[in-house]
Amino acid sequence: MSGTEVQAADYSVPGGKLGLKGPVEKPAPGTLPLRGDLAHIALASTHLAAHYVIPHVGHVGENGAELRLAQRDDSEVTHYIEPGTRVEILDVAGDWVWLCLGPEGPSGYCKADCLAG
Repeated sequence: MSGTEVQAADYSVPGGKLGLKGPVEKPAPGTLPLRGDLAHIALASTHLAAHYVIPHVGHVGENGAELRLAQRDDSEVTHYIEPGTRVEILDVAGDWVWLCLGPEGPSGYCKADCLAG
């Protein structure tokens, strides 16, 4: 992915046995970087997902980025991310990128051309 790098030093696969110890409240959309199919690796010990990902690091381009709840131009904008902000890229699908500011969120979708480089 152009303009991004893996930051393996920041996150690693948790050691030991992983397992949920009881019910976990489902976070509100756009908060934690957690979907049914994919989650940030930092959430592996607290939230269940089919797959976990160690994010790539990128930066928001000079025009900033609108963080949306879904991969649609008419989806609700939940946050505006300032130009130059460091982001963690979790998934790329066509013109859209699912990203977060960190494992605590916020998370959402923006157009890939909103990223620098």
